Amino acid sequence: MAKTTTAKTKTAPKAKPVEAASPRLRTRSDLGEEATRDISAGLAALLADTFALYLKTKNFHWHMSGPHFRDFHLLLDEQSDQIFAMTDPIAERARKIGGLTLHSIGEISRKQRIKDNDADYVEPQDMIAELAEDNRALAASMRALHGTCDDYTDVATASLLEGWIDEGERRAWFLFEITRAGRNTSY
Repeated sequence: MAKTTTAKTKTAPKAKPVEAASPRLRTRSDLGEEATRDISAGLAALLADTFALYLKTKNFHWHMSGPHFRDFHLLLDEQSDQIFAMTDPIAERARKIGGLTLHSIGEISRKQRIKDNDADYVEPQDMIAELAEDNRALAASMRALHGTCDDYTDVATASLLEGWIDEGERRAWFLFEITRAGRNTSY
């Protein structure tokens, strides 16, 4: 029998401060040094989580099996495209306000709060349930970052987050509905 493991999502702790941008990279902003530091740190953690969720979604897309293969495979491909589309705007937002963003895979692994799933085999329903939880966690961390943006009146970052929160909640909803069906039918 194949082994199934489900990774749990870390709770979203406050993002660690990002180092101040080198004077050669510093962008002028009216947000102030503290706002730039705190919002950039939140954006770096969000970007790390976004990359982690993107890769996990693609992993499950590539390794999907079972009677609902086509539907789940296509859904996860669509969702991974939506998640990946967030990455450049997140990174560029940090730079626009005078902060830094991620530099490497290693930095992603140090900052991500969404756990990887390296299992050789995961049951399709477990994949879907794990992604539903991860998308809920991502939306919650974006909501927390939105609060930080509100504290510093960074309406532009807050505005970006609002759209992404809605997308994340939609992904979580679709995935949740699949798991609900799985509990009541022969999925």
